[in-house]
Amino acid sequence: MNWIENVVRPKIRGLWPKRETPDNLWVKCPETGEMVFHKDLEANQFVFPGSGYHQRMDAPARLRSLMDGAEWETIPSATVPVDPLRFRDERRYTDRLKTAKAKTGRDDAFVVAAGEIEAVPVVVAVQDFDFMGGSLGMAAGEAIICGAEAAVARRRPYILFAASGGARMQEGILSLMQMPRTTVAVDQVKEAGLPYIVVLTNPTTGGVTASYAMLGDVHIAEPGALIGFAGPRVIEQTIREKLPEGFQRSEYLMEHGMVDMVVHRHQLRATLARICRLLMKLPEPAPLELLPPPSEDAPEAEPVAEEKDAAPAAA
Repeated sequence: MNWIENVVRPKIRGLWPKRETPDNLWVKCPETGEMVFHKDLEANQFVFPGSGYHQRMDAPARLRSLMDGAEWETIPSATVPVDPLRFRDERRYTDRLKTAKAKTGRDDAFVVAAGEIEAVPVVVAVQDFDFMGGSLGMAAGEAIICGAEAAVARRRPYILFAASGGARMQEGILSLMQMPRTTVAVDQVKEAGLPYIVVLTNPTTGGVTASYAMLGDVHIAEPGALIGFAGPRVIEQTIREKLPEGFQRSEYLMEHGMVDMVVHRHQLRATLARICRLLMKLPEPAPLELLPPPSEDAPEAEPVAEEKDAAPAAA
């Protein structure tokens, strides 16, 4: 028996209990390896200050960065059957859903909200990649349709943030049917004379790109976002050729006419508000009138003495 290892060292360690450190205290940049404190990264809207790399944002963080006062009204969507095909691969589909719900605290990949962006009333739908890769299933399709119906009913622009790996294979043909259903919902928004604006984030691929993600009146992409139907590796294996540098990235797609503009996340809120005012023919906000700063050479105002009624002089 080793007395030092088994007796002395555990007693010494017990004097200074080990402090538990959160796993996400520091975040590493995928491009440069820069380590950034998580709170600082969150305050910078999850953009690494050194490289400008845009990390994924979950739905609540996205809405907080957009909505005035970080306040919004959540628009509920219709309920759908759970696991209609009773699908199972390595795990049951119901078990995968339970894990995703516990991880994100949401019922599915979409959050639809109504609020204001720089005093412009809007309806915003945010797709969360953390929920099963933002895959498009029946619940996601119903959320998009409910958001479109709310935009038409309230006469507001419809803004959709896309982030997905494609259709949800666990729902089979029922998932693929959401592509035409969401397309019809988008058409209803346009027929009502309301703008439909799509913000493409990293990644936007598969059936999402083949449906509602590419039907916007204006397409905005975040810098460096992967946007396409099939992934670049699948394309290279199919055509047996090397793809161009930056293929399927935001900047490449804008150069080839697939995206209208690439906007940094810090300018996204102002850009969306400006586009909505333009398409809805709303007046620009009145500029604040700033008073000129006081001159250093100007003399200070003398205090004004209070006037008192003089008592009548004695005769």
